Amino acid sequence: MAVSINFHREFHARKDVFSIRQELVSADEYIAFLSRSDLGSQYPLEDFRHRIGDLVQNVQISLIARDRAGKIVGICFALTDFAYWLLVTDLGVDRDYVKHGLGRELMRIAHELAGGERKIIQFAYANDAAIPFYEKLGMEKSTDMMEKSDVDWTPFRVEDGGF
Repeated sequence: MAVSINFHREFHARKDVFSIRQELVSADEYIAFLSRSDLGSQYPLEDFRHRIGDLVQNVQISLIARDRAGKIVGICFALTDFAYWLLVTDLGVDRDYVKHGLGRELMRIAHELAGGERKIIQFAYANDAAIPFYEKLGMEKSTDMMEKSDVDWTPFRVEDGGF
């Protein structure tokens, strides 16, 4: 479940103003957002809707960026111990708002909420296409992470109304 962090800030980018809040979203809202971002290709098909429901209810940091009309245009989900580590599990921006600085701002705020860059080491799961973005933020590929996965994983892409 999201940690009770009361956070709200306006973010100005180009001619747009976005509202960024720590808030929980429904699985349906998140799935609709996934269909408008490149983040939707990172999940397996197996038990998709149920697992997304678990994800949105249990993430610790849930930053949601909305446009003036209230539409979700950016999301950052992260797990942290508030002492040493921040693991960004999901970072996505609506394709119509890429290159507006939203991803950078969401990462900065998540790091700030977890304790700040002088205290907290930040990690992120990144697909190959996103690596240049993370490198621009000053992140480097890690060689000391371990993984164990015996999970069935059928890749698919979340599209409008279809999965």
